[in-house]
Amino acid sequence: MIQRIYHGSKDVIEKPKFGYGKRYNDYGLGFYCTDSIEMAKEWGVSLDRDGFANIYDIEMDGLSVLDLNSDDYCILHWLAVLLENREFDVPSGLALEAKEYILNNFLINYSKADIMIGYRADDSYFSFAQDFINGTISYRQLNNAMHLGKLGQQIVLKSKEAFNRIHYVGNEVALHSEWYAKKQLRDKTARREYFNTERNKRQRGDLYITTILDEEMKPHDPRLR
Repeated sequence: MIQRIYHGSKDVIEKPKFGYGKRYNDYGLGFYCTDSIEMAKEWGVSLDRDGFANIYDIEMDGLSVLDLNSDDYCILHWLAVLLENREFDVPSGLALEAKEYILNNFLINYSKADIMIGYRADDSYFSFAQDFINGTISYRQLNNAMHLGKLGQQIVLKSKEAFNRIHYVGNEVALHSEWYAKKQLRDKTARREYFNTERNKRQRGDLYITTILDEEMKPHDPRLR
């Protein structure tokens, strides 16, 4: 099966290079793409610089795909991968304990995955995750927050085999005068919805990180599904 994907960048990238890039991205070293050309254009621009949405086709048949949004996983599996790769602010003993517990119990082995699929932790979404491990928001609120602003998901090429399967199709220019404003609006919308409908709206029976720690909850616990 051929799938079309897009990569937002300040550069035209005809041949992505395996082993290059930032190691401290959401899912570690890899080539980060999306199935939305609009999203790629937002990712490709900055305040005062135009960018590109690079367009590729990739042959998916035979590749090992780890989809963190599938029913096999819960949001804590995604958070564990994020905790392993990104630098989190852990100002309290609770946050440190939460980080260690999630890493020890929810981190999955993704070393053999050719491709990973999951949420992208933009600034606002990263702050939602930090609020959860700091005990500010509940598990339900974290799940709901990840859908605010319609961020979508990212498709990350991880293995050399995945890189060998990608074929450059072309690119579309993304003007910063148009797409940076859209990028900012998406983030602001997520934050506004979060503060208006989620962060200050506790429900009876909400599950917080303290309960997960106290009861030593594991991935198979139905309350996490």
